[in-house]
Amino acid sequence: MSMIWDKLIQCQNDIIDIFNETGQEIQEDGMERFNQDTWVNRVWSGKGHRRAHIDVVDARETKGLWMMHVCVFPHIYSTAPIYGFDVIAGKNKMTGAFHDFSPTVDPDHPLVQFYKDEVESFIPSKQRELPDWAKRIFTDKMLAAGNVSTDEEATAIVDLAVSNLKTYLNSLPEYNDSADDPHEVKAKQNYYAQNQKQNPHTPRVMVSLGLDENDVREFIDQALFPEI
Repeated sequence: MSMIWDKLIQCQNDIIDIFNETGQEIQEDGMERFNQDTWVNRVWSGKGHRRAHIDVVDARETKGLWMMHVCVFPHIYSTAPIYGFDVIAGKNKMTGAFHDFSPTVDPDHPLVQFYKDEVESFIPSKQRELPDWAKRIFTDKMLAAGNVSTDEEATAIVDLAVSNLKTYLNSLPEYNDSADDPHEVKAKQNYYAQNQKQNPHTPRVMVSLGLDENDVREFIDQALFPEI
């Protein structure tokens, strides 16, 4: 039995419950290709968000690894930030965990400040250094933890991500129509996606988990970080 995996699978279920409570599940064109035996992709849309996506690769039996990616984009008429939570874990530790409320047109948005206040007291035992592409889109308080092997730290990360997601999604509708220029928001959201696609670890890890390389490349471009 793996404490880390059990905790993360419960986190996955909690996130799906939150998405069901705050939005309507939708079927994006082409997404069915990326739903396989050990690969799950589901998308929701809600009053305050245009796209909430959860991506899970369960390679525990074949590779001894489990990976989850969660990302929520507000509507383009909202100045709210983008929610992100990513984690990859072996049986005994999270090798990487990342969480942020990434600004679009308003770096001082109330939800960005809320996020910074929430993570202020959490100091990872091993802080991961961010590459340049990440520094361009994430806040200076991004949670970037590596080698998470204790129950206490793993619980703190999961609890933060889930609690922040609840507050985030419940708060988003109040920022509808807050953007003066939806085209600017669209450009910023696309800029976020473009920089995420520069992460060389994403395709490398997904292929290492046993997924087809061509599927992975198309998935990242069209389904993981689709531009609008």
